Amino acid sequence: MSKDAPASAVIVGASGGIGAALETALVDEGAFAAVHGFARSRSGAQHLDLLDEASIAAAAAHVAQGPAPTLVIVATGLLHEGEHGPEKALRDLDPAWLAQVHAVNAIGPALVAKHFLPIMPRSGRTVFAALSARVGSISDNRLGGWHGYRASKAALNMLIRTIAIEDRRRNDRSIVVTLHPGTVDTALSRPFQANVPAGKLFDPERAALQLLDVVEGIRVIDTGKMFDFEGVEVAF
Repeated sequence: MSKDAPASAVIVGASGGIGAALETALVDEGAFAAVHGFARSRSGAQHLDLLDEASIAAAAAHVAQGPAPTLVIVATGLLHEGEHGPEKALRDLDPAWLAQVHAVNAIGPALVAKHFLPIMPRSGRTVFAALSARVGSISDNRLGGWHGYRASKAALNMLIRTIAIEDRRRNDRSIVVTLHPGTVDTALSRPFQANVPAGKLFDPERAALQLLDVVEGIRVIDTGKMFDFEGVEVAF
């Protein structure tokens, strides 16, 4: 993906199923001078907690010491945790859980953009991508439910579109998008895989390669949009 000056790539959420597979795939490709993987569970220079802006800033400062990143992917998401999960009805809404889901799914990636976009090159093609979900599409919502997850991913989509407009003023070749990876066999989706059609449950390694293919194919004109794992635009 980097054909000119040495560049680096960044994966936030590198301890998760998709994030780990993305990190491995990028290292194996060998197209970048460095591949930085960050996660809340990692220590030292590889630690990044989406709920702690100082850790995000420290991670960006660490990356800035080497080749500038031309690819940043935020491969994180929160759907369920402990007794909390996607709401089936309005009566299930819990304000603390709603706040936590938005903090991880929308605010955290936006803060990553706040600190990482300024250290990306000011010229040439760059890609900043965050994993979203088709259920975050307002126009595609026909079933209801999953209030917090839907709303947080819709918020992420809006933040990314707004960030994309601003970042084009910094670099007119900047691409800022959200990506829908499909249903991937990870801890996030495991409780909800029973009704996934045959052939539509992807292992993390396949999902990572599909997403990297999409990243390779998107154009500058596509900034601010969401694309699925086949490179098809998903309407907001």
